[in-house]
Amino acid sequence: QVQLVESGGGLVQAGDSLRLSCAASGRTFSLYAMGWFRQAPGKEREFVAAISRRGITTGYTDSVKGRFAISTDNAKNTVYLQMNILKPEDTAVYYCAADRISFPYSRDSVKYDYWGQGTQVTVSS
Repeated sequence: QVQLVESGGGLVQAGDSLRLSCAASGRTFSLYAMGWFRQAPGKEREFVAAISRRGITTGYTDSVKGRFAISTDNAKNTVYLQMNILKPEDTAVYYCAADRISFPYSRDSVKYDYWGQGTQVTVSS
C-alpha cells in the first residue's frame, strides 16, 4: 500500500513556473514507476509525465515536452513535476500516481494502482 499526497498547486499567470511535489508513504518508493496526470473541467484525465523506477527513463505528453520535467528524490520518497512557461491550457487538477507493474512506465491511467487526491493548477492569461 502506498499513500500519495500532492502539493504545490496554485494560481499563476501565463509564463510563470510551479513545482508540484508528491510525497509517498508506505512501501518502498523505488519499487514503483511514478506518473503525473491532469484533468481539466469537462475533460478526461490525461497523461502528463512519468518516470521509471530509479528515475532512469522519463516520458512526456507532447504538449508539455520542453516545458515540464519529472524527477524523483528516493531519499525523500518524493516525485516532482517542474512546470515552466505555463499556459492557460495547463489549467487542471494534477494527480500523481504509482504503478507497481509497468516497465519502464505506462501512459495509461488504468495501469496505476495508487493515486493522490490532486492539486489544482490554474494559469491565467
